[in-house]
Amino acid sequence: MQSANECFNKVKKEYLKFLKSERIFGKSQITHIKNLKRIYIPISFWIEEKYKKKGKILFLGLSGGQGSGKTTTSKILKIIIKKFFKREIQIISIDDFYKTLRERYKMSYKIHNLFKTRGVPGTHDIKLLTKIFNNLRKNKLKSFKSPKFDKSTDERYQKKHWHSIKKKPEIIILEGWCVGAKSQSNSLIKKTVNILEKNEDKNFIWRRYVNEKLKKEYKTLFSKIDHFIFIKIPDFKMVFKWRFIQEKKLRKKSHSNKKIMNSQEIKRFIMFYQRITLQMIKDLSKSASVVMFLKKNQEIKKLLFR
Repeated sequence: MQSANECFNKVKKEYLKFLKSERIFGKSQITHIKNLKRIYIPISFWIEEKYKKKGKILFLGLSGGQGSGKTTTSKILKIIIKKFFKREIQIISIDDFYKTLRERYKMSYKIHNLFKTRGVPGTHDIKLLTKIFNNLRKNKLKSFKSPKFDKSTDERYQKKHWHSIKKKPEIIILEGWCVGAKSQSNSLIKKTVNILEKNEDKNFIWRRYVNEKLKKEYKTLFSKIDHFIFIKIPDFKMVFKWRFIQEKKLRKKSHSNKKIMNSQEIKRFIMFYQRITLQMIKDLSKSASVVMFLKKNQEIKKLLFR
């Protein structure tokens, strides 16, 4: 039987190299090592167990508030699962399926002005994402391309820059802030949660439309997922702080300052996410198969398996 110590020795070097490449310097190497041992390796063993039990392609959903570390977590899990368990794993980010600027402007004209801003359910191309899921399920997979979105320009990349998928995966992780989100009752939809909803969605047209999308297309998509991994933030106020750090990283990676948000823009931007994030904290804290509890300093406090 494979042991956690064997796994640690096999993946440690690549794990630390990855953290360095991602410019994750805020924590000591001792902390990184502890996280590998007590968080990421146990989750990877759990994933391997679930894959073996199912005996065929395993679909996982990984979600959490903005800046909670979803992308980093999914990439670390990929390193471990690929290197130690020798599984073919594919990470799909729901962010890569945002509709184009043109499509969102069309929505803003036809439905509500707030749909110019990406993020909420309704601003993703769920038909395309479902098509990708179906392609990955095929017994004989032909290589194909999956979309890629550039947040610094708020636009989808040209097709020549899309992700190439060449091998049939055994494990798929769909990661994104709203993965696993559920719809709300009409009475909750009518109650505003911030000034954006109060001042710019007075007739709750925007949030009602978003809720309907969650109730239908998104529910159908998420029903294909076998297990959810949820990163629970300690407080919604932390989203602003963490998102601000993300935006600074984005500025460093981008060749242009175009579309990179300042602090006031971030405050407004996260209001678009607030309602669903708060509801997900209530729902997925109770229903997710794995819950990662974060402290205010982004440290992982504890891990819960169901």
